[in-house]
Amino acid sequence: MKLGAFSVSLSVKDLKASKQFYENLGFSVFAGEMERNYLIMKNGNTNIGLFQGMFENNILTFNPGWDTNTNKVDNFDDVRAIQKELKNKGIGLLSEADETASGPASFMFMDPDGNTILIDQHV
Repeated sequence: MKLGAFSVSLSVKDLKASKQFYENLGFSVFAGEMERNYLIMKNGNTNIGLFQGMFENNILTFNPGWDTNTNKVDNFDDVRAIQKELKNKGIGLLSEADETASGPASFMFMDPDGNTILIDQHV
């Protein structure tokens, strides 16, 4: 199963303070907008999403079809195929991608410790 690029999506209280903190760790803004309350920070191949007021808990995010620079990769597992495989393994989903559609879609589930995992395909 190819899950794609990995990042941690952090729910932050103060986007400006979090931006400064991660810049001090060597991260720089890669995408997003302060005005829209989110930034994607990058340090080498490590991506961290900072989201203010969008969700309660931190989320582990995988992006099928993307590399760590959001470049499309040719060979990847479609989000619906990943979803089907997880459902067949008995993993309960919090939300589901429309299996009759194609292209961008997402679904969510939780690990045994209550950590939310987002599979978010943009291509």
